[in-house]
Amino acid sequence: MRDVLGELHRRWEAGETVGVGTVVDTFSSAPRAPGAAMLVGTDGAVVGSVSGGCVEGAVYELAQQVITEGTPVLQRYGVSDDDAFAVGLTCGGIIDIYVERVDRESMPELPGLVESVRSGRPVAVVTTVEHPEERLRGRRMLVRPDAVDGSLGSRRIDDAVADDARGLLASGRSGTLHYGPDGQRRGEGMAVFVNAFEPPPRMLVFGAIDFAAAMARMGAYLGYEVTVCDARPVFATRSRFPDAHEVVVDWPHRYLRTEADAGRLDSRTVVTVLTHDPKFDVPVLEVALRLDLGYVGAMGSRRTHDDRMRRLREAGLTEAELKHLASPVGLDLGARTPEETAVSIAAEIIALRWGGGGRRLSDVDGRIHAEQQR
Repeated sequence: MRDVLGELHRRWEAGETVGVGTVVDTFSSAPRAPGAAMLVGTDGAVVGSVSGGCVEGAVYELAQQVITEGTPVLQRYGVSDDDAFAVGLTCGGIIDIYVERVDRESMPELPGLVESVRSGRPVAVVTTVEHPEERLRGRRMLVRPDAVDGSLGSRRIDDAVADDARGLLASGRSGTLHYGPDGQRRGEGMAVFVNAFEPPPRMLVFGAIDFAAAMARMGAYLGYEVTVCDARPVFATRSRFPDAHEVVVDWPHRYLRTEADAGRLDSRTVVTVLTHDPKFDVPVLEVALRLDLGYVGAMGSRRTHDDRMRRLREAGLTEAELKHLASPVGLDLGARTPEETAVSIAAEIIALRWGGGGRRLSDVDGRIHAEQQR
């Protein structure tokens, strides 16, 4: 829902009614992950996507129906359906989409959600998408690490779901949870969708060079909050890195240690060291490789890499710590320009995140999308 949240809030404030379809569960090679959403306005406007084009037409029609009738619908689309080809889902996946009407009356908590997301505070929207009692379908609550707003119908349900929702929120995952009708851990009949909104992951780019400018653009495009850091104030300027969210003048290792000590880094954080100057990159890598980060990469030639590894070993890093270093950085794409190099680095980050092999899909058999962890 993050992609449509701004437009949803704008129309909510204007007093409009919209239909929102949200992917709540996926199976096999589904094109979009849980949480992907599409907004349909009464004026016919469409914002967002639930399947990359496969079933948008069917969801559009269903959203118009839900706007008119007001009753939410949990709809499954897949190649096993009789109308699969009619709606366009020919990719082989199965997706469950929850379509609901949203207006001021049905979603009074929207401003609180928007405020939390904009301020970078973790929050999850929990919606009952399936329940034997019709009156409880569509119930919603906001779950924060230290508070709960709203109710799904009973204290027992709220306590069980809030506890599990916080677990998903802490890991940055959205997903569907199943319970008995009154929140029983062992049971079925009730399904809730937890849409987690954690702060965006960070990308720290060390080295204020032309490659860093391209990397900042790529990182912002991929949804990272990008910081460019360099100790040289003449190079680390806002005008040279307009796509970065933050430009910092500081010694890289000192800045990284400060951020780590302040708790502003996590296992999703990406670090790219582009200076290929030992007085900058060895100290910052010495810090980075001892942290629990999502990715640490360093640019340089084979000779630079060998020298860097020698210096890091002399600094006391173990082989277990060094194996987490992606160096030379990026996938073998034959990249030459800063922009191509940024694509190469981004491709490596994506491949490591999702378990991809970096090969051409035309040379690989089996699923295109790796099975998501549940």
